[in-house]
Amino acid sequence: MNKLPMTVDGYNRLQEEIKRLKATDRPAVIRAIAEARTHGDLAENAEYHAARERQSFIEGRLAELEDRVARAEVIDVSKLSGSVIKFGAKVTLADEETDEEQTFQIVGEDEADIKDGRLSVTSPLARPDRERQRRQRRSLDAARQQILRSCHRRLRVTKYAQK
Repeated sequence: MNKLPMTVDGYNRLQEEIKRLKATDRPAVIRAIAEARTHGDLAENAEYHAARERQSFIEGRLAELEDRVARAEVIDVSKLSGSVIKFGAKVTLADEETDEEQTFQIVGEDEADIKDGRLSVTSPLARPDRERQRRQRRSLDAARQQILRSCHRRLRVTKYAQK
């Protein structure tokens, strides 16, 4: 069983979604199925089939979330430190052509949201640098000069901060 690294916030979001699905969505779909059954012939009842499909989605999502929570390795990023780019780090990347900078925090797969500046630890942008760092330990100065190639753009690490 592979552990899934995630922040405390990411773990809490998964728990909240499980709670919502169990407390709100599941009972609502059960009521919708019961109501659709009262409308007669189930073979031609579109409401019944839609409610059953929704129920199937909810149960599948619950199973997936519960599996992820069971395999979660919750990491408190406030207790991490170091000079290598790893899970929990905040990295500022600059486009070498436009000098446009973006800051990302490297987080678990379930937490990743590029629009909110959260980059998956398994994403191509985060992975190459982590793999190189395993092979050779570099200082922070060397990491700043690291060139990452992703999405046909040349990016360089300009700032690094371990939260």
